[in-house]
Amino acid sequence: MKKHNFSAGPSILPPEVLLKASQAVVDLDNSGLSLIEISHRSKAFVDIMENARSLALELLGLEGKGYKALFLQGGASTQFLMVALNLLEKRAGYLNSGAWAAKAIKEAKIYDDVYEVGSSKDANYNYIPKGYDIPEDYDYFHCTSNNTIYGTQMKSFPKTNIPLVCDMSSDIFSRTLDFTQFDLIYAGAQKNMGPSGTTLVIIKEDILGKVSRKIPSMMDYKTHIDKGSMFNTPPVFPIYTTMLTLEWLKGLGGIQEIEKENEKKARLMYSEIDLNPLFKGFATKEDRSNMNATFTLENENLKDTFETMLKEAGVSGVNGHRSIGGYRASMYNAMPIDSVKVLVEVMSELESKA
Repeated sequence: MKKHNFSAGPSILPPEVLLKASQAVVDLDNSGLSLIEISHRSKAFVDIMENARSLALELLGLEGKGYKALFLQGGASTQFLMVALNLLEKRAGYLNSGAWAAKAIKEAKIYDDVYEVGSSKDANYNYIPKGYDIPEDYDYFHCTSNNTIYGTQMKSFPKTNIPLVCDMSSDIFSRTLDFTQFDLIYAGAQKNMGPSGTTLVIIKEDILGKVSRKIPSMMDYKTHIDKGSMFNTPPVFPIYTTMLTLEWLKGLGGIQEIEKENEKKARLMYSEIDLNPLFKGFATKEDRSNMNATFTLENENLKDTFETMLKEAGVSGVNGHRSIGGYRASMYNAMPIDSVKVLVEVMSELESKA
């Protein structure tokens, strides 16, 4: 039985993408060569890289607007460091909205002054901070659009005249936004794009070259822009699979169309959480994420029964993060609404048995 995969990441991918990617591992486009054996300098892979980068800009509406797309290694955690190395000269502002935002702050503090302009740590990050000010003498402002662990999501972004940097690891390509408001976006692939192993960075070139420090070649965005994400051997399989996923998304009609599906899934999930007295949502309602629904079971005596029912229904990956417990249903782009219906039916059935 095919399971309903609600894993927070590495997460579900479209079946057709998995099939094409697996075929390419054996034989790439009937070339007689495996994707993971060909040279990354070969025309076959250079074309893959260029297509993936072009698709990313196209889907975000950033083509011809001064942005470059990069596929790098090291995950979003390396970007915590690279952002500061490349952009932080004197001081920067950070929004502390979750565990990953806190880690980004920790890394940036290695270099210069970093200030938390707002934080929701006081409530274990169950809401998005609001009403904060961003001084215009900061080098940049950093935020995290979606907090996977806590199930919160920024519904709007601050207007500021300084560069806006955003970690979009868990909701990129999931909803329509004016992406030109951001000067740098980064996102690990393993939520909405592909398997783990590569990170997408979208950067507006004119924000670079303004720090006085020497930047190691591998950590310099200019290096990777100049080399077309080929400064060192790229992770060919994650990039190829990401390209396939972006092609799949484009074929559906792009971000506008997938956003409609994501909203349907989220409404279905949160309706059950709110109407079923056995469950309680973790995140503040106005800040709930369409990607990650977090909730707890009010009666712990039902825990074993609930989890047995989940297993029997083929529902996988819904255990919450250890920092908050409970449950988490991650509903990324490739998650079909039928899987959400199965989870909701199990929750409803538990109520009828209680």
